[in-house]
Amino acid sequence: MSVRLLQGNVPQDIKFEAAGIARSNALYRDMITAAPADLVVTPETAFPLILQDMPPEIALALRQFSVGTGTALLFGAAGADSPVDFTNSVFGIGPEMKGLYRYDKHHLVPFGEFIPWGFRWFVDMMKMPLGDFRRGGLAQAPLPVRGVMVAPNICYEDLFGEEIARTLRGQPQPANVLVNVTNLAWFGDTIALDQHLQISRMRALETRRPMLRSTNTGMTAVVAPDGSVPARLATFTTGTLSAQVQGTRGLTPYVRVGNVPAVLGCLLVLLVVAWRAASGRRGAGA
Repeated sequence: MSVRLLQGNVPQDIKFEAAGIARSNALYRDMITAAPADLVVTPETAFPLILQDMPPEIALALRQFSVGTGTALLFGAAGADSPVDFTNSVFGIGPEMKGLYRYDKHHLVPFGEFIPWGFRWFVDMMKMPLGDFRRGGLAQAPLPVRGVMVAPNICYEDLFGEEIARTLRGQPQPANVLVNVTNLAWFGDTIALDQHLQISRMRALETRRPMLRSTNTGMTAVVAPDGSVPARLATFTTGTLSAQVQGTRGLTPYVRVGNVPAVLGCLLVLLVVAWRAASGRRGAGA
C-alpha cells in the first residue's frame, strides 16, 4: 500500500486564528492533492475547524481528487453532532466508502479536550478552543483501503496499549495497519516529540502492525511492525513522507490478553514479598 504522510508545520499560536485557519485549509488542500497514493494522511485537526464549516471549495477539491485518483484520504478536523456536542475526529473518504468515514477520539486529554469540574476558568484563561469534547467509542470501525483495514488513533491515544489491543480484539475484521495523527506543536521543540515516537514504536511491537504517524511539527514517521523506523521527516519542517507499507494479520499474545499477565505477575511478587515478611516476623518472635 502506498502512503503519503503530511506534515504542515503550522505554528500553534496562529493555528486557531482566522488567518491561521485559512492558511491551514489552503496548505493541506494543496499538500493532499499534490500527488495520488493509496492513502494520504494529515495530522490531527489539520483543518482547524468544525467539518460542517469547511469551505465548499476545499471539500469539493478533496472529493474530486479522491474520486479522480482513487486515493483514500484520512484528515483531521472537529466533528459536531449538535451546537454543543463536539468531537476530536478524523474523517475519511475513498473509493471503498459510500459515505464519510469518521473516527472520534476515545481517550480525551484533560483541559484540552474535556474540562474537569471547577476548571472552566483555566480553559478560558488559556483560550483553549472547543475545550469540552464528547468521547468516542472504543472499538470503532477501521478505514478500508484497497483491502487493507486501517485503524486511526489521535494524539496520545497510542500511549494506552491496552485500549488499542481491546480495539483490535473488538473489531470484526481487525485492522492491519495503525495510524496515529497528532499535533504536538503545543510542546514546542522538546523531548515530547521523541517520546511520542517511542510510544508509537512500542505499540507497533505489541501489535506487530505498522504504525503510520502524521504530525504537525514532528515526528512524522513510518514505524515497522518490529518497532524500527525506516523513514521519518525532519521536525519543524513542511513536507510529505511517501512510503510503501505492508499490513499484517493475526493477533499477538498481547493483543489477545492485554496487561493481564503483567498485572498477575506484579500481584504474585507482592504476595511473595508479603509472605516472606510475615515469615520473618514469626521467626523473630520465636
